[in-house]
Amino acid sequence: MTTTDYRRQNASDRVLPHPPYRIPLLGDLWDLHVTDSSQWGWRGAQKYGAIYERNILGSRVTYVSGPAEVAEVNNEDRWAKFLGVPIRNLRAVAGDGLFTAHNSEPNWAEAHAILAPAFQQSAMRTYHYTMVESTRQLLRYWGSQGDDVWHDVSADMSKLALDVIGRVAFGFDFETFTRAEPHDLVVRFQRVLRYINRAAYSHPLVEATVFRSQRDQHRADIAAVHRIVDDIVATRRAEPARSGGGDLLDLMLTSRNPETNEPLSDENIRNQILTFLVAGQETSAGVMSFALHFLSTHPEVADKVRGEVETVCSEGELTYDRVAKLRYLRRVVDETLRLWPVAPGYFRKAKQDTRVGGHPFEAGEWVFVVLLQLHRDQAWGDNPEAFDPDRWERDRRPADLANLYKPFGTGMRACIGRQFAYQEILTALALIVRNSELTANPDYELKIVESITLRPSELKLRINRRSAI
Repeated sequence: MTTTDYRRQNASDRVLPHPPYRIPLLGDLWDLHVTDSSQWGWRGAQKYGAIYERNILGSRVTYVSGPAEVAEVNNEDRWAKFLGVPIRNLRAVAGDGLFTAHNSEPNWAEAHAILAPAFQQSAMRTYHYTMVESTRQLLRYWGSQGDDVWHDVSADMSKLALDVIGRVAFGFDFETFTRAEPHDLVVRFQRVLRYINRAAYSHPLVEATVFRSQRDQHRADIAAVHRIVDDIVATRRAEPARSGGGDLLDLMLTSRNPETNEPLSDENIRNQILTFLVAGQETSAGVMSFALHFLSTHPEVADKVRGEVETVCSEGELTYDRVAKLRYLRRVVDETLRLWPVAPGYFRKAKQDTRVGGHPFEAGEWVFVVLLQLHRDQAWGDNPEAFDPDRWERDRRPADLANLYKPFGTGMRACIGRQFAYQEILTALALIVRNSELTANPDYELKIVESITLRPSELKLRINRRSAI
């Protein structure tokens, strides 16, 4: 099809399935869900099909979830990453960091060129000990609470992921399992994320009146977070250079863009650190929380994981090289990400006039890819809603896996920390399952809380030690 063909219809000619009872001027406002927008988009995909739209006060929002349609919008020649709400609002915190930069902003490319080697699989070896030690601190913390205690798993996984990213990214110990009160940076940063999620679909007038005190606190929190991180960077910059580096902050302070030979500015470095806290902490914590839920409700899977870890580590500790041999645990993690991708979707914007599923889209229009539905497509086999790690066996995987499984995004702006996340999650889960018995509350039904990412709500497990740490 030629470019001329694409211009035969305008976006105004596009007719898509949508909720019934559309109201003039208001559109589908009656069908608006703010607190569970990702699940709302998923439910719509189940009702209206692989591509549908909602019209909110004249703004058209298109949802794409069919494999063929998703493959079309993943085409890098015609589509690019788009910052949708609430990710766009994170720019007030992380500026043009890796996660929040617009495609045209140069700082993203500069930081990516410098940091990419630090997130390759070979670099994980230097981070492995930190991941192990942080998990051991968690296990000791659980052990100090005694047996038969119901632990807030999501909160504890947030602490674990924060401890890892703080040490690995900028050599900072948040003392998450020893402090009586959380660090000021943690308190303010979490409050910032809660505000952004709550206010994402609000109006500036509402924020300036009804939520004025929250808005003012939000602004003060952002200023304080920036000041704390700037102090960390300034302190490190004033220290003598450490031989061989040591963490991502060292890399950013000492490296230069291989193409321009320019160093990263302090502001750019601060934005990347805050990006690590959002993308590196929130996502890993959510995956580990969902995985522990599934392991506690499928004890036969937990037993199989435990057996694999014992076999792989029969001659000693869980070393870096042994993590790659935990193939069944990797299936558990992949299946967890299939059912509950903690980044539940992503936005794509048309670079030119084009079509999706035969429907016209003009240059500049955007769509939202609904991973919660794509990952449950019938191509995944019978009962795609069921948790089944064995569906990741080579002979059971879908033939079009590349277009059916996108928990880390797509294209050149896909998550740079994918290997880091797998190493961290596999290491933590292996040690937790090896050393603990997980007991689920039989009355618990999985509920999802949505912020920037997804995570289980009110998930509590009883975790009893199997061995000393």
